[in-house]
Amino acid sequence: MCYDDLVSNHQRTKPGVARLTITLSDERHRALREAAVKRRKTIGQLIEESLEFYGIKTARSAEALVAKARARAALTEPDALRRAVAETRAVRRR
Repeated sequence: MCYDDLVSNHQRTKPGVARLTITLSDERHRALREAAVKRRKTIGQLIEESLEFYGIKTARSAEALVAKARARAALTEPDALRRAVAETRAVRRR
């Protein structure tokens, strides 16, 4: 089953916005709802912020981040790729 098949199972509220159903314990749901009220945000906004915090980014935001980093580093694409591969290998060796 591909991602598009899974997404098609969710209701769409607006173009580009998927509706998702998750299962939480009553206690967790209550805590989430209380946190949203305290922060004057929706539960959806809290979840979006949490995903960002944990590094789960959209492809568009990840590409923008890479472009910004490349511009700051003044690296060509081949140089950036070589550096990324070298650093990834170094981390995997640990």
